[in-house]
Amino acid sequence: MKLRWGVIGSANIAVNSVIPAIQKSERGEVDAIASRGIEKAQEAAAKLNIPKAYGSYEELLADPDIDAVYIPLPNHLHKEWTIKAAEAGKHVLCEKPAALNTEEAIEMIEACKKAGVLFVEAFMYRLHPRVARVKELLASGEIGELRAVNGSFTFNNAADAGNVRYRQEWGGGSIYDVGVYPLTAARWIIDREPEAATVHAFFSDEHGGVDMQASGLIEFAGGVGMTFDCGMWAAYRQGIEILGTEGRIEMKGAFTDADPLIVHTKDGSRTEGSFEGINNYTLQADYFAQAVFGEAPYPYSAEDAIANMKLVDACLQSARTRTRVVLKG
Repeated sequence: MKLRWGVIGSANIAVNSVIPAIQKSERGEVDAIASRGIEKAQEAAAKLNIPKAYGSYEELLADPDIDAVYIPLPNHLHKEWTIKAAEAGKHVLCEKPAALNTEEAIEMIEACKKAGVLFVEAFMYRLHPRVARVKELLASGEIGELRAVNGSFTFNNAADAGNVRYRQEWGGGSIYDVGVYPLTAARWIIDREPEAATVHAFFSDEHGGVDMQASGLIEFAGGVGMTFDCGMWAAYRQGIEILGTEGRIEMKGAFTDADPLIVHTKDGSRTEGSFEGINNYTLQADYFAQAVFGEAPYPYSAEDAIANMKLVDACLQSARTRTRVVLKG
């Protein structure tokens, strides 16, 4: 049995990454795509061999043959179309960040629960085998007691002045766009929720006043800290470093690529495994289908999106007010 997908919007992430990955998955097929205009939808459908094209999102949601929708729309539209999809009885895979704030995320998840549909925030990197291996290494005590986590995700897209990432009212900015990756990674690595956030950011008047670069400290119980930086006007890099009392783990290309783990211990260094040929987006489609069909729960809950947004809210508040923000439980 295959899950029948509809895609709401023809964003680059959908056309170039997610749709091809679903088409290569074992448990999914893309049956329809919708855009604000029929021509754009038809163009994407022809390019990707998708059977049906719709000139409005409403038409796709009315299609009784669609089981689930993928939402790659700009961030400010996530809540509206997640709720409409849920009310139409469609399961929802929503691009990160799930919403503009915690309150929106709560409303979205409550709507999906009420409708009895699955909601997943699309952090595909969490499904990669490297993640499970890192958790095994931490649990084994191989690098000793966990002391700190450092994460980064930066790229330079500043010349593309019309990009939706630079529309503040649309949920633009580096924390929303790429900061969410190291922030979510810290939560699963440290395996508890943060207590406070202190973030400094560079807000650019040339780019709608959004945060083009941000650096921060996230505090966790037990004296464990996470430092991070993210940016859209800096040289490209991404990765995670996990520091223990007896060693450290490096995850280069932690969020998109397939680099091996590098484990440094007091006895020396080694490289763990080759992960070539594993597509995070294909894994995402197959895990999603398994959850919809009741075969296995999705690896993380819908409520995880609420916890993510609480931390994002705190980071943005800290950056804007230049203060330390304590997170409430």
